[in-house]
Amino acid sequence: MRHPPSTPTLSLKGRALRLLAQREHSRPELEAKLARHVQEGDDLRAVLDELQARDFINPGRVAESVVHRRAARLGTQRVVQELRAKGLDDALVRATAERLRGSEQARALAVWRQRFGTPPGTPQERARQMRFLAARGFAGEIVRRVVGGKAADDEDGAAPDGASD
Repeated sequence: MRHPPSTPTLSLKGRALRLLAQREHSRPELEAKLARHVQEGDDLRAVLDELQARDFINPGRVAESVVHRRAARLGTQRVVQELRAKGLDDALVRATAERLRGSEQARALAVWRQRFGTPPGTPQERARQMRFLAARGFAGEIVRRVVGGKAADDEDGAAPDGASD
């Protein structure tokens, strides 16, 4: 009778490197994922310190990765929420958010065009389109401009048709 070959147990460092090979991870993410694999004699903090010292763990790359993967479809608020959930430094999150705000209207317009493409015909449809964009984390003022058709010409900045947040 043959037994299935046993898979060798990966070290904490091996597990961390496997996770990092799949995508960028923040230190708190790795710590949470690896904590259940710590065995007697393992020093998780030392493993993470070494990986960070060798630049395998890099908060800036984590932020860039999230922006690259998510910003085209999500507003600044949702991207910021994801960055905070990864445990990134508040200064890095604020800097990333500031950078994203400059392109938020163009991103919202692209998402709206892909999903709807035509201005709403009824107040109900207008509300539905606004909810769609708001749920994706776009700012209220941006949502009003895009759905109200003022995305290209935002002279007055007022909410079209008397809408508010």
